[in-house]
Amino acid sequence: MIHHSRIRHLIGVPPENGSYVLYWMQQAQRTEFNHALAFAVQKADELDLPLVVGFVLIPDFPQANLRHYRFMAEGINDVRMGLERLDIPFILQAGEMVKSVLKLAEQAAWVVTDVGYLTLQRKWRDTVAKALACPFSAVESDVIVPVSVASEKPEIAARTFRPRVLKNKDAFLNVPPVLHGRGRPLLLPEGVTDSADVFELIARMPINASVSPVSSFKGGQQAAKIRLNRFIGQSLADYETLARDPVARCQSDMSPYLHFGHVSPVFIYQEITAADAPDAAKWAFLEQLLVRRELSINFVFYEPGYARYETAVPAWARESLERHRSDPRPYVYSRDQLEQAQTHDAYWNAAQMEMAATGKMHNYMRMYWGKKIMEWCEDPKEAFDIMLFLNNTHELDGRDPNSYAGVAWCFGRHDRPWQERPVFGKIRYMNARGLERKFRIAEYVERVRATS
Repeated sequence: MIHHSRIRHLIGVPPENGSYVLYWMQQAQRTEFNHALAFAVQKADELDLPLVVGFVLIPDFPQANLRHYRFMAEGINDVRMGLERLDIPFILQAGEMVKSVLKLAEQAAWVVTDVGYLTLQRKWRDTVAKALACPFSAVESDVIVPVSVASEKPEIAARTFRPRVLKNKDAFLNVPPVLHGRGRPLLLPEGVTDSADVFELIARMPINASVSPVSSFKGGQQAAKIRLNRFIGQSLADYETLARDPVARCQSDMSPYLHFGHVSPVFIYQEITAADAPDAAKWAFLEQLLVRRELSINFVFYEPGYARYETAVPAWARESLERHRSDPRPYVYSRDQLEQAQTHDAYWNAAQMEMAATGKMHNYMRMYWGKKIMEWCEDPKEAFDIMLFLNNTHELDGRDPNSYAGVAWCFGRHDRPWQERPVFGKIRYMNARGLERKFRIAEYVERVRATS
């Protein structure tokens, strides 16, 4: 059984007719540990109808570029092969999201979708719900604890969110198996055809190609599992002590896969808890997966202005930064200078170069990177916008709740006031001396230079 709290019926009318059940796959781009797919299979069985999975590619997802589309395409290719093994038809479309989904659903008896938390994703589902006449259900599959179960309000910090999510997690750790498809002939709506080769489709689409794909990450659920297994075997035991060290390479690198739904957080949780590693190391990792990641989702779900400085940054932080807005800054850089890693700070430059070259920056360096942008911009709002632009443009996990919450954290979100100082006011401060004291940071710089 799928926990009822994962399921929201956006249209609750009884099914009257229709030739199939449609699963509109959007956020959960995988066949394994996918609650929405499992629910769609269940509905097809109940109605004694075939199931079809439909996916729509749009060419203009905000701030997405060829780097992101290539990674996503590799995941879609995995999905197609996985569904073929399950005997479930897969239909790939390109075009405007809502119009394409409604065309796919023209003869559907029931439509099922997964859940995305960004404003655009929620708008798509709301608009589709207003146009459909058949039942329409959304199933949360990309969190461990459904967002409204974890908390009914925006949480101010991890310390307030942690007990809520830990109290509820055990009820949501089971996933029913996805069985084979119905094996019946499928009649698609008139005019709907499968675009088949996702790479050819992307090549024909007017996608922003200003940022190149990377060879350091391959998309898809199989690549995610391989990378997770390698992390568990090689690094998990040291995670508690080495995860924050940019030199140690003790990161799971799961964030791009979680962002595109190529891997389930429930699957990761189960693999980590079953691993042969110290409990302290496992829980240090699960703190990031369960508490920090789902706190970010809480943030974007309850704060519609998560991408705007005026609403993402708490009032006390904005007031403090405004008081120090005219403080002298030894260095001021433009967005272009920052994007080209043209600053006086070799550590910062290395972090920016790593992100531009690989699509991923070490988590600790991303915090330092953000704090320095604050310091080097005369206007806090400008710093916020630059940070989001650079992160969302180059990071494979950009445009994600974690990204928006991470940028807002640099400005005091989910944090507390600290000792007041120039430029930063009461915002938490980071400097190069801290990197030098804690890590062999010169080795990080040399490694990035050698591979960029």
